Amino acid sequence: MKKYIEEYHGKTPDPNSYLFYSRNIGVSGKMTQPAIDKMLKKYAKAAHLLCGDVPLDLHAHQFRHSKASHWLEDGMNIVQISFLLGHEHLETTMIYLDVTTENERKALATLECEKDAKVLAKWKKPDGSLVEFCGIK
Repeated sequence: MKKYIEEYHGKTPDPNSYLFYSRNIGVSGKMTQPAIDKMLKKYAKAAHLLCGDVPLDLHAHQFRHSKASHWLEDGMNIVQISFLLGHEHLETTMIYLDVTTENERKALATLECEKDAKVLAKWKKPDGSLVEFCGIK
């Protein structure tokens, strides 16, 4: 990021300029949504060649959605997330709860596979007790 800033903004960048700006207008003009999409697709394609997990259909909203989901997973209150995202209605932010719940369900489903593979679950005693795992004596 430092290299990018120095190359495109100089050694003493203007704090009021856009980090990623319009080529046509300059540092005082923000990029259009189509320009951002084009750049994301270009770099996603290059990154996909290095790592197949990078989606080719990458779009800006995925970054926003991912950040909100991570905030939620880190325990941030849904009301705080809604405020930070600038949502007018809390219901709009509630979609992130579904993603987390789905990820949780998938993660828990993998624990069942441990049982089938005759691998003892490290978090559970043979008698079904979680007392030691939870640090309760």
